[in-house]
Amino acid sequence: MSKRTENRITTTTSTTEKGHYGKHQKLNERKYKITVSNGYSPDGKKICKAKTITVPKSVQKRSVDQYVAHAAEEFEREFKNGYSEDGEMTFREYAERWLTRQIKYAQGTLAMYRRSLNTVYPYIGHIKLNRLRPIALEQMLIELRKHTWRGKPIQEATVQKYLTVVSAVLRDAKRNEIIQKNPARMIDLPAVKKKEQFIPTEEEARQLLEALLQEPQHYAYFYLLAIYTGCRRGELCALKWSDLQIQGKVGILTVQRSRSAIQGKGIVEGPTKNGKARMISLETNLLTLLAGYYFHKQWEAKRGGFLFSDYIFTDEQGKLPHPDTYSKHLRKLYKKLGFPKEYHLHTLRHYFVSTLLHRGIDRQTVANLAGHCDTSYLEQTYCHPQMELKERAANQISETILP
Repeated sequence: MSKRTENRITTTTSTTEKGHYGKHQKLNERKYKITVSNGYSPDGKKICKAKTITVPKSVQKRSVDQYVAHAAEEFEREFKNGYSEDGEMTFREYAERWLTRQIKYAQGTLAMYRRSLNTVYPYIGHIKLNRLRPIALEQMLIELRKHTWRGKPIQEATVQKYLTVVSAVLRDAKRNEIIQKNPARMIDLPAVKKKEQFIPTEEEARQLLEALLQEPQHYAYFYLLAIYTGCRRGELCALKWSDLQIQGKVGILTVQRSRSAIQGKGIVEGPTKNGKARMISLETNLLTLLAGYYFHKQWEAKRGGFLFSDYIFTDEQGKLPHPDTYSKHLRKLYKKLGFPKEYHLHTLRHYFVSTLLHRGIDRQTVANLAGHCDTSYLEQTYCHPQMELKERAANQISETILP
């Protein structure tokens, strides 16, 4: 055997995928040719790709084989998937690919993720995943706290929301065994002052229902369903008549889509916020009202000479209003009724969830109805005892301990 032939020894190692092999051809002490395959072409020929690598001198001789095996594994992964994800990727590279994989979330949620990541990229985007440490994230938070909104410093809660999105990306990297720990989980954060959430009293809710009798029907029933189902604005905008099924005296409303205004994209329809469909039961009285509204919309279409829409909430011309239209109209109605300026469309969702919790409906059921998987988040965000209930609690304590 010649010396030249002796130096071109080929070793073969199997990957975890059956039928795919990587060949390491040693060209000299530090240079190797790696060949990987990815199935067969239509004519039966094996599809292969090769590249030559040079093992750095910093790698000791006893570790050369391990280095080459790892390089072959990464090359094969890159050949099959179009890219290779490992700890040498920068945070920005991984985060951008992470975004493309998030297909279950609503477009509005994805847009929020992208805005948040674009904000943090200048501070950590260039850092490799395996080099990202808590101290870099702490420095990022320091810089973010210097940001302002309308001339005022942004709230600590907003700063921590940026970190939450970063943590979601790093959690995915940990799940894929690219990093061992999530550095975002190792940071001590200051307590956040919770924003007080306002919900209508029962008297205010009755006032609103009476006022809705004087409103155009597509507004009235939109707000009515918001109160009775707790649906988000985008979910209500995307409801279709086919989502409502009658079973005896009970109606089942399936909430499975959301329509949102996305900057640069206009109105976009996609899945719900958490990507999951849910079913809500509607009682007989509400079904009767919706039946009347259904026939009214049919009459409206016939009179106007346009096609009857599949969507439940359309204007008098059968067109889908911009989602913001419902928010702006309700604010005007609130002002007319003399309600607090803090009330908004989402306030009706707060009322729905809080009322059910106060009436003894178990937390998991309420979470399912509201489209939340985590009951703890539900409690923190929506369980706001009304003042009357606080007073009742105080009276009960007083009656118990005082003669």
